[in-house]
Amino acid sequence: MSADIKRAAYGVLLAAFDGTSIPAWLPAAYEAGLGGICLYGNNIAEGSSLAALGREVRALAPDAVLTLDEEGGDVTRLHALDGSPYPGNAALGRVDDEDATRVVAAAVGTELRDAGVWFNLAPVADVNSNWRNPVIGTRSFGADAELVGRHTVAYLTGLADAGVAGCLKHFPGHGDTATDSHVSLPTVTADAATLRERELLPFRMAIASQAPAIMTSHVVLQALDPGRPATLSHRVLTELLRDELGYDGVIVTDALDMAGASQGRGIPAAAVESLVAGADLLCLGPLLGPTPTVLLECVQAIEAAVRDGSLAANRLLDAAQRVGALRQRWTGAAMPDPATIATGRARARAVADRVVSDAPHLAPGPVTVLRITSGTNPAVGETVWGQLALGSSTDVAVDALDQTVPPSGPAVIVGRRASSDPRVWAWLAHCLEQNPEAIAVELGWPTPAALRHPAVVCTWGQARVLTDALAEALRPGSHLRSDR
Repeated sequence: MSADIKRAAYGVLLAAFDGTSIPAWLPAAYEAGLGGICLYGNNIAEGSSLAALGREVRALAPDAVLTLDEEGGDVTRLHALDGSPYPGNAALGRVDDEDATRVVAAAVGTELRDAGVWFNLAPVADVNSNWRNPVIGTRSFGADAELVGRHTVAYLTGLADAGVAGCLKHFPGHGDTATDSHVSLPTVTADAATLRERELLPFRMAIASQAPAIMTSHVVLQALDPGRPATLSHRVLTELLRDELGYDGVIVTDALDMAGASQGRGIPAAAVESLVAGADLLCLGPLLGPTPTVLLECVQAIEAAVRDGSLAANRLLDAAQRVGALRQRWTGAAMPDPATIATGRARARAVADRVVSDAPHLAPGPVTVLRITSGTNPAVGETVWGQLALGSSTDVAVDALDQTVPPSGPAVIVGRRASSDPRVWAWLAHCLEQNPEAIAVELGWPTPAALRHPAVVCTWGQARVLTDALAEALRPGSHLRSDR
């Protein structure tokens, strides 16, 4: 096997590592041609700085890919320990101010550049047409395709203003699912016309704006390819995305350690199948462990596929060339003005104030704050959430609700996707019926029933900037900030 093939096999892989320090194997992997590193929640710990770690990784190979998921709002890596100062997509879409979305994205990009990161696995371009969706939800700009498209383009523009290449996801759409592709393989049953009018519209709009990269979804779309998830589908990645939509940028896979891609076949086989389908940069996921075993197995699997002809050498070299062009285009971008962060945070707070502007005031007196700890999805991970500066807070597990006495007097009950869980919603509705001074806060994507309920406040995300604005809005006699 030629050295060019081996180097190309390394060059299309986006690896990861565990812990808060650079592993011993990484310098040699870079020397062999490794495409890059993606940082995850397993690189975050109390007392450590993900930004500092990012700068150390970048210094090892300044022109390699360095990326993470910094969507703002619910999905944040830089602010996992303190909560995001930026609203997520759903709150931005709710306000529907494209300039605000661009300014917020520029601030996010400026923070990324300070951390050595020039490639962001954001924004989410999925249309959240199914309110039951357990993994997209408030990560989406909304349920209207045209709105999602406009804000996707604005977000990509803001990142680019900061010298960061954005990667919109999850092609061709993860919004109409009720299953999380981290743990199983979702299926979308919408017909082809609906998919083209709804799911594909934001991607078409972003492609017209020269989107640098697009991430695939581990979702089966029956109308496009009933036999394979999009990440492994030649019909979806080559015939649809490349040929029909005319996309010429980098196609990135979602993490291949997710069940939707590798269950039943393993990560190395999924890597080869995705390359054959048309992907360029293969995100292996955080589950590499203390040694690069999976990385090496993927390199070997790619080389073997070229040898036996199941993967054309030209397809591999084309993928490596696309990744190389992305690196060359973006790694030399000028550093943005640090003042962009303050500007973006101020705009973010103004957006948050508008989102909660209709929240009712609490009655005077001590406030009981309950947080329903219903858990979250792997994309969000363990982050700070639901901290309202209204008094001490008590956590209540879902399984303990039946034994929990509804609070009396002024009370705030906070949950994430609480209205989507029938057990939680029944308990919440009972509390609100029994106590006219109680308010429920839905941080996740609300159900129709939650939207209609006068005592439920929907924040459209769990970002700290949203909960800070909500706490101010709820205080008796308070007034929202005038700068909104």
